[in-house]
Amino acid sequence: MFIPLHDANDLKHIDRQYVTIILIVINVLIWLVTGPMASDQTAEAAVLGLGYIPAVAFQYADLDPAFVLVPEQATYLTYAFLHGDFWHLAGNMLFLWVFGDNIEDALGHLRFLVFYLACAAAGALAHGLVNTGSEAPLIGASGAVSGVVAAYLMLHPRVRVWVLVLMRIPLPLPAAIPLVLWVGQQFLMLAVDTEGTTSWGAHVGGILAGLVLVVFLRRPGVPLFDRTLVTPRAVHPRSVPVVSATAPQPGADGPGPWGKPR
Repeated sequence: MFIPLHDANDLKHIDRQYVTIILIVINVLIWLVTGPMASDQTAEAAVLGLGYIPAVAFQYADLDPAFVLVPEQATYLTYAFLHGDFWHLAGNMLFLWVFGDNIEDALGHLRFLVFYLACAAAGALAHGLVNTGSEAPLIGASGAVSGVVAAYLMLHPRVRVWVLVLMRIPLPLPAAIPLVLWVGQQFLMLAVDTEGTTSWGAHVGGILAGLVLVVFLRRPGVPLFDRTLVTPRAVHPRSVPVVSATAPQPGADGPGPWGKPR
């Protein structure tokens, strides 16, 4: 539906989004090791051993012991660090880069990490509840990133975000417009697309977790819905000071309110 490019939303509580950057680096490195740099056998072993398999998680099937790399409970998190191809990785990491820094800023480094992993786990759980008997491994950070997007919508709906609409039209829009449409699309597709390869259940699970967790994990005093966002006040004719066009006299304070800041 859209691709985020940039948001005009400065950090207020942290100097740099270290956790966001580290998560992106880890995802890229794991993709390199299990993708382009790996053999087909290694890639398959990683997907089976670290991906989330609903039938295994709900004990309808057993994974061949030769492919078991971590306890099955750990796959609620490990699946979120695997990606099928470059575009799968790039899409998730772009969303995380654009929106993750402000969520990390609002929550703090450690709580943002907890938030991200919890959204990943919620995405896996929702996927499993929708596809209980599926033996196909779920991989990708979409559940966690969906939680980040939902949290951004809760915190910064009025911030301007540059988005690429229809893959070709760059537009600056209030975040609420593209993000509400995106969230609505995930719920719609969950209802109508039952045979596709995209896990809309994981997206919806991450969204629901993000909407709830950001309320409780945000820093004290961090408002919801951009309540402290300053908007330009209306200028009334009687409130505008008259500025003389003549040069200031000796001892004067200099130009009027639109001159060089003192």
